[in-house]
Amino acid sequence: MTDKYERQMKKGVLDMLVLRLLKSEAKYGYQIIQEMREKSGEIFLLKDGTLYPVLYRLEDDGLVVSKWSSAVGKQVPRKYYEITEEGIQTLAGIEDVWQRISDGIGKIMED
Repeated sequence: MTDKYERQMKKGVLDMLVLRLLKSEAKYGYQIIQEMREKSGEIFLLKDGTLYPVLYRLEDDGLVVSKWSSAVGKQVPRKYYEITEEGIQTLAGIEDVWQRISDGIGKIMED
């Protein structure tokens, strides 16, 4: 039963977390998955099938852009995702909403 609720809560914050990870630098999909796993203490263990629809939606909304890297030596070309200026502004708004929600939840849970 708790798995269902955990998945719902995680799904609700994925856009914000992906944008936050892209704020520092452009990243490719596997890099985002690894960084999310490491920084969350393995709370967020994303699969490709979860991450890529998020990236495509963010790209459709103009919040990220993607670019292919050139193959260098044995390295294969990779598709990098980069946050746009609109994405940075949207992230700031989402973070404000997240803070208000977190504060409200904290007040309710104190009882």
